[in-house]
Amino acid sequence: MTTLIFTHRDCFEHDTGPGHPESPKRLDVVWQALDRDAFRHLERRDAPEATVDQLARVHARDYVEAVLEAVPDKGYVRLDSDTLLSPGSRGAILRAAGSVCAAVDAVLAGEALRAFCAVRPCGHHAEPARAMGFCVFNNVAVGAAHARAAHGLTRVAVVDYDVHHGNGTQAMFEDEPDLFFASTHQAPLYPGTGYAHERGVAGNIVNAPLPPFSGSAEFRRAMEVDVLPAVDAFAPELLFISAGFDAHARDPLAQLQLTNADFEWATRQLVALADTHCGGKVVSVLEGGYDPVGLAEGCAAHLQALMRV
Repeated sequence: MTTLIFTHRDCFEHDTGPGHPESPKRLDVVWQALDRDAFRHLERRDAPEATVDQLARVHARDYVEAVLEAVPDKGYVRLDSDTLLSPGSRGAILRAAGSVCAAVDAVLAGEALRAFCAVRPCGHHAEPARAMGFCVFNNVAVGAAHARAAHGLTRVAVVDYDVHHGNGTQAMFEDEPDLFFASTHQAPLYPGTGYAHERGVAGNIVNAPLPPFSGSAEFRRAMEVDVLPAVDAFAPELLFISAGFDAHARDPLAQLQLTNADFEWATRQLVALADTHCGGKVVSVLEGGYDPVGLAEGCAAHLQALMRV
């Protein structure tokens, strides 16, 4: 088995309210894409709930406990201007983070080379003690910390090609020289971070901001010049991908002009680096993507590349 899928129906129960871009419809189109003939043979596993201890490796424990206590019995609780909790949110936010820990366990146990976590809400904006940008817990950072704490790994890398900078992941990694974070993203754009001069404590942060309306050529150049050589030099023991598809040309929340072929190409390059340094082991985690067609097709292209050996 080259690629496992981790997901859960609870992720549909996180209700963000009428008109919110990060809606359950996003996961619905991803599930529809996963039901295509090319992917039906992939094993699906239910994402478990993350524990408080797993979350507290990267988040302040009092923040984790406060969030879980804030889940309402009815209506909505607003954590920031665009991040909400509903009665069904508890299972979704715990399973979104728990999926990544379970994927790490499976990949490191040799049950599959790679795994894709088809979950919501996304996580890369969540900071150690703050929810923001639709994100409550930082799913990929929780998984990276789990790889180190539960499996004894030292050098772990995350590459993020969501159109928005993963400020939360950067904040959790920048003072840890054995953690590496690289991001391509549109700038200027929310959240206003991710400048090229932000390098981390040991050059372990690499940001490649792209101007609005940048397309394939600019994205691939940034990957080839800035991101891929830095990942290669870091030589990770496990590679994560924060797989956002809102850099797609169809997406309504930003202005990058990437195509499905760009997502497939980038994934192939990252898989090749994983083959070189960590036996091909990759854990990919769904982040943004707010156009139904762009999200579904981007995911399909990404999965095609993950499945290749």
